[in-house]
Amino acid sequence: MTMSEVDKIRVSAASAIERSRERRRPIGTKSVALRRQHLYKKLGRMLIAGGIVLIGAAVFGALIQPLGFTGLLALFILLIGVAVLFGRSPFPEPRQADLPKADLKQLAGRTEIWLEAQRPALPAPARQLVDGIGVQLDLLAPQLQTLDASSPAAANIRKLVGEDLPELVAGYQRIPAGLRTEAHAGRTPDETLVGGLKMLESEIGNAARSLAAGELDKLATRERYLQLKYQGIDGEDSPSI
Repeated sequence: MTMSEVDKIRVSAASAIERSRERRRPIGTKSVALRRQHLYKKLGRMLIAGGIVLIGAAVFGALIQPLGFTGLLALFILLIGVAVLFGRSPFPEPRQADLPKADLKQLAGRTEIWLEAQRPALPAPARQLVDGIGVQLDLLAPQLQTLDASSPAAANIRKLVGEDLPELVAGYQRIPAGLRTEAHAGRTPDETLVGGLKMLESEIGNAARSLAAGELDKLATRERYLQLKYQGIDGEDSPSI
């Protein structure tokens, strides 16, 4: 084997390791929270099922006959089977078609998970922008917990996050890899992707700040109301009651 072949193998292995790392790395905290929630639910089901098996074994041993060595061995095998059965359910990875219909409270997290799966296939500048979009989605997520799902703002965010963003990334991936660096209408697909991601990162950030500004205005109004009620218009303490 020549040195050039060794170098090619080394580069290929390094690239595979890097892709594996990229695939596992989350871009935001909300995707981590959704995966953790799924894990806790899975562990909860395992514990409940295991508890039912143990209670059933205890009742059988107390009312019918002692389990004995064979019974304990069967119980052990049954518990392992329960753990395998309830522990193998994987996290339901969101598809692009699922995002526009996702629960508004989970939209940010599920979009992050979808982007994490697409990230390794994107060029380096686009991967950096996807990381930035993850930060903006984290900022947006708390506002979505209380936003009316039927409001115009919710519809706009659902289109921006659940439709426009995934379609931009998916549209890029549908272009053959060999054509992504060739200019078309003055721009390469790589440049178009990066430009679109920059715009979407800014729009998602603006949406998060706009929704937060509404809450801040409510907080300021409430604070002013309390000042007027308990301190008086001139800021003087009101007389004790």
